[in-house]
Amino acid sequence: MTAPERLQHHAETAYPYRVFQAGDRIRCVVGLGHSNSIAIEGDTSLILIDSLDSDQRGERLKSLLAEWTSKPVKTIIYTHGHPDHRGGSGAFRATAEEIIMSSPRKPALKYYDRLNDVLQKRTVRQFGYSLTDEECITQGIGIREGHAVGDGRYDFLPPTTLFTAQEEERVIDGVRLKLVSAPGETDDQLFVWLPEENVLCCGDNYYGCWPNLYAIRGSQYRDIAAWVDSLSLILSYRPKILFPGHTLPIYGEEEIQTTLGNFRDAIQSILLQTLDCMNQGMDMLEAVEQVKLPEKYRDLPYLQEFYGTVSWTVKGIYAGYVGWFDGNPVHLDPVPEREYSQEILALIGDADAVLSRIRELYTAGRYQMGLELCELLEKAGHADNELKKEGLTAIADTVTSANARHYYLVCAKEI
Repeated sequence: MTAPERLQHHAETAYPYRVFQAGDRIRCVVGLGHSNSIAIEGDTSLILIDSLDSDQRGERLKSLLAEWTSKPVKTIIYTHGHPDHRGGSGAFRATAEEIIMSSPRKPALKYYDRLNDVLQKRTVRQFGYSLTDEECITQGIGIREGHAVGDGRYDFLPPTTLFTAQEEERVIDGVRLKLVSAPGETDDQLFVWLPEENVLCCGDNYYGCWPNLYAIRGSQYRDIAAWVDSLSLILSYRPKILFPGHTLPIYGEEEIQTTLGNFRDAIQSILLQTLDCMNQGMDMLEAVEQVKLPEKYRDLPYLQEFYGTVSWTVKGIYAGYVGWFDGNPVHLDPVPEREYSQEILALIGDADAVLSRIRELYTAGRYQMGLELCELLEKAGHADNELKKEGLTAIADTVTSANARHYYLVCAKEI
């Protein structure tokens, strides 16, 4: 299949609208929103783990819950702070009494809010908010968010209880559960363990494709070693049912051990390979070229690059561990890109020769090299926006990562 066909198949199979059960009192709703929501029936009320991504979808969830029971939602637990897991909570404003959320295990960098404008711009690109459904295909780990398709807006209920412990056992309306801190995709990630049903709700530390170990929208370093440790902690509970924050649940203790074990080990392999490359003195791009997913993991359906990618992971690890400098003294204080590009173009002697070469590269399907030559011309003051737009649009159809596809297409439209 082509990359768009693979993405379409993933969209049709990874998160179909369906309600999954665990015993008589636990249900996981998949495909009603961008993220999943888990409802647990207590003695007199419902406990909701995550609340979908928009007010309208939250209202649909509330109507669906009313078909099962007249008990109101009185407790909401957020697995983490991402808005697609909290955006529908406002639908339960009239009945919710306690809203539980973990505090971050390390504080955000001071003044991070000064980057809001550029981070928002990059977020729109990563998630393809400005694209049509046909252009977008999928947001990778769930249906498109409501606010992106005219299906409501974010409506958050703030937490009333801040979870600060490593773990805490509670009984909420007759339901025994344990909250466990599990930093990974976010520093405020937690999972919920329901011992009587052997069900574990793991949030976004697992979903059924290669995860965003680095998010191209921009984020602080996601501690991948801590993420691996959190996956090991989840595995240690040996759940019989795993309800993730996105994509399909996993049933069966052995199936969960195999799937999450492979997921964890594949991530750890990329981490350790990257550190070994760095220790050998390789620069970032040399490490990207060298580090590969071990062959035994490459064809596993839940490790395909429909969201994050291995190469972004390697770059994220590199920057997270040693920062921008790769050890090469030539790279300590390089000349401005414009000056460098003008020098290279002077050696070539003719911008038209570069333009001709770009067209040859596009014809051969070598869009990345063509785009890099477009950048050279742009920095040297000879931009050809239409040619760059053509390359960005074409390269989008060669990638399976939904995030990469969106970023290329949105940037092409911005041109």
